[in-house]
Amino acid sequence: MSDDHTHVQEFFTARAAGWDVRFPDDGPAYAAAAAELGLREGDRVLDAGCGTGRALPPLRAAVGPSGTVIGVDLTPAMLMAAVRAGRDREGRLLLADVAALPLRTGSLDAVFGAGLIAHLPNPAVNLRELARVVRPGGTLALFHPIGRAALAARQGRRITPDDLRAEANLGPLLAGSGWDMTSYVDEDARFLALAVHRS
Repeated sequence: MSDDHTHVQEFFTARAAGWDVRFPDDGPAYAAAAAELGLREGDRVLDAGCGTGRALPPLRAAVGPSGTVIGVDLTPAMLMAAVRAGRDREGRLLLADVAALPLRTGSLDAVFGAGLIAHLPNPAVNLRELARVVRPGGTLALFHPIGRAALAARQGRRITPDDLRAEANLGPLLAGSGWDMTSYVDEDARFLALAVHRS
């Protein structure tokens, strides 16, 4: 396991038990972002870096009982918190790395990634892996319940020009990884970039 993986696991393991308590009001933002994926009854969707599974209920509601919802996370403590919250009833939880997903090529209709991009050790490679498991024409939502400026202020830092979530950086990164960005929103209340997998 790389140092990047160890760092991510240590960061989230230390915060897993109190994660939902820290951010109790994010539910509506998650539901709104999940709705932007345009999922239909019976679709197959992955929550990549699912954490405590906050996106699983709205994703399940969108695809219905005949759909498939999978939550993948690298940190066992986050998946255990998802189980404690009962969110494992909304989808299948897998301990896995988004760099090597245990899923068939083209087996999904969409991927949801909340807070994901900042924690990817190799974003271009990881986004290509997400493209691999999504059918051509499938969608990707990169989401955060607050915008870049609000997040930077919360963390006591400034936005830098190399921020991966900046539109000028994210568009080319997605394009080089098999995705075409179709929508970009960066407001105080949310960050949401939508992309379509090229065929």
